[in-house]
Amino acid sequence: MQEKYHPQEIEKNAQQHWEETAAFKAVETSEKPKYYCLSMFPYPSGKLHMGHVRNYTIGDVLSRYRRMQGYNVMQPMGWDAFGLPAENAAMQNNVSPAKWTYDNIAYMRMQLKSLGLSIDWDRELATCNPDYYHWNQWLFLRMLEKGLAYQTTGTVNWDPIDQTVLANEQVIDGCGWRTGATVEKREIPMYYMKITEYADELLEALDTLPGWPERVKTMQANWIGKSHGVDITFPAEKDSGTPQNLKVFTTRADTLMGATYVAIAAEHPIALHAAKDNHTLHNFIQECKLGATKEADLATQEKKGMDTGLFVIHPLNGKRLPVWIANYVLMGYGEGAVMAVPAHDQRDFEFARQYALPIKAVIKPINKEPQLPLSEAYVEYGVTFDSEEFSGLEFQAAVDAIAAALQAKGLGNKRIQYRLRDWGISRQRYWGCPIPLIHCESCGVVPVPDNQLPVVLPQDLVPDGSGNPLGKTPSFYECTCPKCGQPARRETDTMDTFVDSSWYYARYACPDQDKAMTDERANYWLPVDQYIGGIEHAILHLLYSRFWSKVMRDIGLLETDEPFINLLTQGMVLNEIFYRKGSNGRITYYNPTEVDIQLDEDGKRRGAILYTDEQPVESGGIGTMSKSKNNGVDPQKLVEEYGADTARLFMMFASPPTQTLEWSDAGIDGAYRFLKRLWKQVHTHVKPGVIAVDPALFQNLSAECKALRFQLHHTIAKVTDDLERRHTFNTAIAAIMELMNNLAKTQNTDPATRNLIQEAMENMVLLLSPIVPHICYSLWHALKPGTELLNQPWPQADQSALVEDEIKLIVQVNGKLRGQIQVAKDADKAAIEKTALDNEQVQKFVEGAMIKKIIVVKNKLVNIVV
Repeated sequence: MQEKYHPQEIEKNAQQHWEETAAFKAVETSEKPKYYCLSMFPYPSGKLHMGHVRNYTIGDVLSRYRRMQGYNVMQPMGWDAFGLPAENAAMQNNVSPAKWTYDNIAYMRMQLKSLGLSIDWDRELATCNPDYYHWNQWLFLRMLEKGLAYQTTGTVNWDPIDQTVLANEQVIDGCGWRTGATVEKREIPMYYMKITEYADELLEALDTLPGWPERVKTMQANWIGKSHGVDITFPAEKDSGTPQNLKVFTTRADTLMGATYVAIAAEHPIALHAAKDNHTLHNFIQECKLGATKEADLATQEKKGMDTGLFVIHPLNGKRLPVWIANYVLMGYGEGAVMAVPAHDQRDFEFARQYALPIKAVIKPINKEPQLPLSEAYVEYGVTFDSEEFSGLEFQAAVDAIAAALQAKGLGNKRIQYRLRDWGISRQRYWGCPIPLIHCESCGVVPVPDNQLPVVLPQDLVPDGSGNPLGKTPSFYECTCPKCGQPARRETDTMDTFVDSSWYYARYACPDQDKAMTDERANYWLPVDQYIGGIEHAILHLLYSRFWSKVMRDIGLLETDEPFINLLTQGMVLNEIFYRKGSNGRITYYNPTEVDIQLDEDGKRRGAILYTDEQPVESGGIGTMSKSKNNGVDPQKLVEEYGADTARLFMMFASPPTQTLEWSDAGIDGAYRFLKRLWKQVHTHVKPGVIAVDPALFQNLSAECKALRFQLHHTIAKVTDDLERRHTFNTAIAAIMELMNNLAKTQNTDPATRNLIQEAMENMVLLLSPIVPHICYSLWHALKPGTELLNQPWPQADQSALVEDEIKLIVQVNGKLRGQIQVAKDADKAAIEKTALDNEQVQKFVEGAMIKKIIVVKNKLVNIVV
């Protein structure tokens, strides 16, 4: 064993050995229980960031730990390779998205391998490979057959100059990112997946996932948004020209008697009818179409509206209610119309105040009079008043009575509604999975036959920003109708990239299957036992994955109901942000490695300057590592300078995995020093010669060695619990560090002590091996030549070592802590009292005083009352 710790050499040797022996190849033929550990696969953006390192190290620690516990482990890796960033990069670099993507995959694969992850690389997949997206297309067609996929119109952002659809992030202040043109809202044909068909099951099945964070389950439940309400029809007042009845859904039917107007979306049929001969109204509708399309944005934008001049009739009191077009009502949500009750809905309240519309309160607190006029909407449940025959009722009674009255008049009924909307998968983009449909003038929309799948995406196109390149490529879109044989046009929309990531976990089980989407191996491995990823994926990715797994189950492809048994959402990695703001207002960000922190004579921070020009830079505080803020740390440089084990150790030690991690150069140095000390301690121990642990030598240990062996086996028990139950790797590492510090204090070299040190060293290496596998690979060979670390089981605490001969008791005088004593575990009360009274610290407080009584609480304390 060499004297110095050289991580690059050590890690190269370990990784070479693992690759040559196919150490992490997963098989389905094992008699061991299976354990499928999966970290969310990365987008191949070019380089790994520290968030990746943290994510994949967490998964690797758990995978290695389970392997040592006797599980048949699979930990695969792949690439979420389609998406808009590749198109943007292609335009910037004048290369095809395919080349940019595959080059990035090659580099990032090298980076991942340098971290020493126990991945079965034979199962690697990329979603941009036709062998993969073939099955996206195949399942889409099965869903089409079952009515779970369909076409309807959807609202998109349209750039009138480039004649192209823009993603939400490409719209900046209402203008196209490339042309600066004012973006329009357009209705175009789009394809949807009917996730709402599974809304109830998706919601109810959350209760079957105890291994998921409650926060994530709550977020999903809120997104699905099951609500009990009432459909209400407001009859059209024909004399005013209203062309049709107006239907709304509300969860607050108890407030119906306070409705003073109705608000409709700009695209509502009544709005379009009213604007036919009204130029002002027509222009306002066009303005609304330029506005937000998301609920979150609507809540903060300025409320605008216009009176249509039309009226509807209140279904219960018969009053005329004006119909307003309002920019806070979306056609895509509910009926595209709301009954406006300004007194009990804040958006309606703000709108009514702005346009001087009536505000009528009909709900008051129980046992309390309302304070009128209202300064803001009263939105809580309460009791009805000023509501004619429905007055004096609490929430549910009011809803029941009003719903019954509406039903009796044929103007309403109770209904369950979901906030969840069907999943629009059409993207007017090139770099994505082609939608396998053909448009024929004679036959309409025709599915591509299964034997013609996959519809292969051309790999050599370079987008220029002016529309989808597929629509300009006759070799792609020109085809023959499978039904009639006439010339036809292939669909040029591609699928949302969430489709790609909604089933990849199943494909890892059988990536070489070319005859079917999955096979029996998927039922062996699924569900995933541990899934790991960021909280930012808590809703859409996880919800879509759950939906797809249920569809695949119902088609007969999978047997499992849920794809992921346990979910761990790791926290973000943070670092300080430094910047300068130019005279033109433009902000330039500087990487922390470019900045010199200035300290005063007391060592307190007084500022920061740039190394290059020695001029001040501002601190933006601590924020998530990101390219945009230039505050990331290059994992590759870290690995090259300190080694992968240092990076892994810091990531696991600096913070519990579910909490944010603040980057620290000092923390990296500390992790590196610990590994050097570990190496030195093992080297010092084996230098006189390698020994084998002899259990017989544990029988007659000194008191010091007994205490050390107790700590060793207590540490084994604690680390096991921390990894198994709590996933708190930081406290596990801290316990091992404490053990190592005490071990270093042991100077004796007699056979019994060396035997104990050998036992401790072996177990420390085993405990640390999931976290820092490379150094442990070498240290194990030094401690146990001729044996293989990966073949070793997880250590078990020796219960006999955890039996203490002596115990510590605190000593109080009149209830105040005055000292501590150590007594034999089986000492009687008299012996304990004598030891307490003989204690030097205690004697200072009892000397000369009359002792009234002594209270002994077994195994805890002694209280002397004077």
